[in-house]
Amino acid sequence: MKDLSKYRNIGIFAHVDAGKTTTTERILKLTGKIHKLGEVHDGAATTDFMDQEKERGITIQSAATTCFWKDHQLNVIDTPGHVDFTIEVYRSLKVLDGGIGVFCGSGGVEPQSETNWRYANDSKVARIIYVNKLDRLGADFYRVVDQVKKILGAKPLVMVLPIGTEADFVGIVDLLERKAYIWDDSGLPENYVVKDVPADMVEKVEKYRAELIETAVEQDDDVLEAYLEGNEPDIATIKRCIRKGTRDMSFFPTYCGSSFKNKGVQHVLDAVVDYLPNPTEVNPQPEIDLEGNETGKFAIVDPNGPTRALAFKIMDDRFGTLTFVRIYSGTINKGDALVNTATGKQERIGRMVEMHANDRTLIETAQAGDIIAVVGMKDVRTGHTLADPKNPATLEPMVFPAPVISMAIVPRDKANSEKLGNALSKMVAEDPSFHSEVDQESGETILKGMGELHLDIKVDILKRTYGVEADVGKPQVAYRETITRAVSDSYTHKKQTGGSGQYAKIDYTIEPLEPGEGFVFESAVVGGNVPKEYIPAVEKGFKSMLEKGPLCGYPLLDFKVKLTDGGFHAVDSSQMAFEIAAKAAFRHTMPKCAPQLLEPIMKVDVFVPEVNVGDVIGDLNRRRGMIKSQEPGASSIRIKADVPLGSMFGYIGDLRSATSGRGQFSMEFSHYAPVPPHILEQVKEEVAKREAAKNK
Repeated sequence: MKDLSKYRNIGIFAHVDAGKTTTTERILKLTGKIHKLGEVHDGAATTDFMDQEKERGITIQSAATTCFWKDHQLNVIDTPGHVDFTIEVYRSLKVLDGGIGVFCGSGGVEPQSETNWRYANDSKVARIIYVNKLDRLGADFYRVVDQVKKILGAKPLVMVLPIGTEADFVGIVDLLERKAYIWDDSGLPENYVVKDVPADMVEKVEKYRAELIETAVEQDDDVLEAYLEGNEPDIATIKRCIRKGTRDMSFFPTYCGSSFKNKGVQHVLDAVVDYLPNPTEVNPQPEIDLEGNETGKFAIVDPNGPTRALAFKIMDDRFGTLTFVRIYSGTINKGDALVNTATGKQERIGRMVEMHANDRTLIETAQAGDIIAVVGMKDVRTGHTLADPKNPATLEPMVFPAPVISMAIVPRDKANSEKLGNALSKMVAEDPSFHSEVDQESGETILKGMGELHLDIKVDILKRTYGVEADVGKPQVAYRETITRAVSDSYTHKKQTGGSGQYAKIDYTIEPLEPGEGFVFESAVVGGNVPKEYIPAVEKGFKSMLEKGPLCGYPLLDFKVKLTDGGFHAVDSSQMAFEIAAKAAFRHTMPKCAPQLLEPIMKVDVFVPEVNVGDVIGDLNRRRGMIKSQEPGASSIRIKADVPLGSMFGYIGDLRSATSGRGQFSMEFSHYAPVPPHILEQVKEEVAKREAAKNK
């Protein structure tokens, strides 16, 4: 039986280009997992193993690896930083017990850092903070600490102070020990000396150390009382208090260094062991029944308990389908049969492996607290629970955002059509934020995703990994429709031909709802004018029409149908007749409800040099953007704006041109808003053209 107190399931997350993957690479080197460092800019990082990751220098899918530090087993997940792949961060955080939030010393708290921090708060994941790249021009540890307080509303607990800045950054002072760790210029992590605190830093060290101890002792009333009486606790007691505060997310131990130069990473590893929780110290996962209601029971982390495991990632590789699983309770052995509570089917555990990026080690058994991969599961999807067939229960599933952008893809010939179908079924299983569907009228395959880069990389994978030759259309905005006026109406469906006829009469009110309320159906029929057995058919009829709104044929959001009265015929009425009546009623009444076209509005963050601010704001205004704020940073101005997605296609090229390649931006979906009249006319024209092309 493994000692769970020596386990740490941790994730590394941050804004794109803050140095997560480089930090992971340093952790693997320090823990002896790899012997040669690979660099992101050379396309040789261990956890960036996809071709697309190596070329672009970004992480696209989360990678899992296992290593050891000071007798502790660390299961580490390196997650992407780009906003189009946020889904990878979200599902990784869902199964982790602790995290390392990496921030760039010069960039500070950037947009994706905020999103990831919010996800980590939602998932109640304890974190330590690591301010990286302190050797960079414009790096300022103290400014980043302030930003963590102001922008994230978090409480950083400063554990170390930097010695020197930018090119003069040589090491750190450990506040608890009052010792300076200074590295030489060899770039080797083990080449450091421990010295006394530099004379010019003594005052600052004492100030920050006092703040550290005052914050820590608040976690224990007895220790606090003794401290107020003038008795400073020993280091072991302070560490115990810090561990409690970190687990409760009262504060976040904050470290600094330069991963690329191999300075300061050991202290981060020590903090993972000292302060982040083991699997038994986090709140257990609530169990729910098949209807999605909480049962009041929890998956207690216990190797002898009933088996509960959550599938959080599917990956297809040369050995077959890999299902990444976090075991919350029980023990899984090779050959066990578990039930997938989402499908009700049994799944036999074949090969189990411990992952190291895209390498693996075969294992025979795994227990509560482990993160493993299972080879060859057929019907398991992200968010499914695997449970003991004799004692089944479901863990809280994951909720994924709807795609906001789509594009058509047409295979060149029949052979490529088959390849495309096989590839898409695997890719959709791997990434829950990526959807594909076939347009029944045109026969085109439509890809849907979270942004231009997301779809761009999916198309790249289709062409290179799966060898699909296809033509790709322009990206399309995922518009929606809603209504703005309540209308009461009536519809009668009569059909009298040879044999039995069809008859159904319904009286109803259609009214708008608040954004996010979806579709609601209510029956207020009294007296049996519409027999009870026909009412579900009316609901089914209206529901079946949601995908095609009255204005431009986009899905319809946020309205209520109230069935108030109706009529039936003893012989000619049927469920089918009432369903047909509801569909016809939808077409008959919806145009009267003042329908409105909605477009996705994106939350856009742009970082630009000060000299280009005017040009960039002017460009965002031309794109119908609403400027929310401007914040000065160390080396650039941060502009926050709400901009319609339809105006943002190709923005990266225009931004680079306007800023001589120095501008950066990220965006994520914010909300839907009504389109202006001239855009509505443009969309109607585009829809008409597409319809005409289909009918040719």
